[in-house]
Amino acid sequence: MTIVGVGVDLVHVPSFADQLDTPGTGFVAGFLPGERSDARSHPSDAARHFAARWAAKEAVIKAWSASMYGEAPVMDEHVHHLIELVSDAWGRPRIRLHGEVAKHLAGHELEVSLSHDGDYAMAYVVLVRT
Repeated sequence: MTIVGVGVDLVHVPSFADQLDTPGTGFVAGFLPGERSDARSHPSDAARHFAARWAAKEAVIKAWSASMYGEAPVMDEHVHHLIELVSDAWGRPRIRLHGEVAKHLAGHELEVSLSHDGDYAMAYVVLVRT
């Protein structure tokens, strides 16, 4: 196994909450139904959990991009709806890929770590070629 890319993203939760609440925003469409349900099921502010998931999606895109340094992108950067953050019964996160993103990243694994602190949510992703 070889690390081929690393991505990190930091999201300001209050600003992200404002964007989610803006009529006609495209941010909500970037989340799959399971992500929406999971984020809203937490006893704390849902925007905080949406922000962490958005950070994870962005970190995946950055890790993938880093793995292709010097090469042209293979897809549009608006692929958030094809990257899903799922949690196991104990709340541990994993990345599940769909569609063209899954095809392009076949033979790779993604490791993800999420963090919240005050008004910020962060995700760190490592892309590993298996």
